[in-house]
Amino acid sequence: MLIHGLTDSPYLMRHLAAFFQRNGFRVMAILLPGHGTQPGDLLDVRWRDWSDSVAYGTDRLAEEADEIYLVGYSAGGALSVYQSLFDDRVRGLFLFAPALRVSPRAAYANLHKLYSWLIPSARWVDIKPDRDIYKYESFSKNAAAQMHALTRAIGHRMQDRRLNIPVFAAASRDDVTVDVSATLEFMARASHPASKLMLYSTDIGDLPSGIAAEKIELISSAIPQQRILGSAHTAIVQSPADAHYGRAGEYASCQHYFPDDMEKYTACIAHPESAQEGELTEANLASGLLRRLTYNPAYDALELSMKRFIERLS
Repeated sequence: MLIHGLTDSPYLMRHLAAFFQRNGFRVMAILLPGHGTQPGDLLDVRWRDWSDSVAYGTDRLAEEADEIYLVGYSAGGALSVYQSLFDDRVRGLFLFAPALRVSPRAAYANLHKLYSWLIPSARWVDIKPDRDIYKYESFSKNAAAQMHALTRAIGHRMQDRRLNIPVFAAASRDDVTVDVSATLEFMARASHPASKLMLYSTDIGDLPSGIAAEKIELISSAIPQQRILGSAHTAIVQSPADAHYGRAGEYASCQHYFPDDMEKYTACIAHPESAQEGELTEANLASGLLRRLTYNPAYDALELSMKRFIERLS
């Protein structure tokens, strides 16, 4: 079962869905509550609504499949881990840029309720144009608070539960949305011998400590000849051939310039030949016009690594 990320939709999981279908899996995807409609529907949702949806989807898939594998991106990765900590039917996890730790500031995101009845805009971290037809660009404070609550619930549960199922994970050291160190800590605790981590980095000579070298595959995320400065949270699960998010896709992730620099915002959308691509780091933003990378140049390598992981499960 495939579980999309916060503010996203099942569209972002479509290439993964096709891969698993080609490899003999019964594929199901869910739409999390508050998603696929309008950004304001995340103002009042609770993380328990999301976890209940994952539990419901798992029950329905179990009616058709003997073994359950959960595939989660970002918040969907966290929800996959949470479900697996309670559900022995889950036989393995595929995690992509999992949101296992977020900023501690998110714990206080809903303090706005003391005054947002008077100032409605206080309910939002960002209000953006929402040009993307498959995900929200605006981001509510409640969504941040609910993610923090979910990660705390996972942390409490993992104190007395060891995860012995095989885990495939892909993450980027360039990621500014989630704390990649939490993924590294999680994979260091993944005891199943088949577990594997694909780690995107601009420095492939620096192996993370605590994880056996044979469990790690390092992928160079910088491709200067393609004006790619590194990977991004928004990039890992997308094929370069995707019609919307791909290399020649119809969508450009430029909302980081809105509304403070409308000249760059317009140029970022209209002139791809002038923009570099990568994560929204201070260094990348200072280097010139920047589109946030929305596809994985090494997507074929990701599928190959997943296929090898699946072969080890049989």
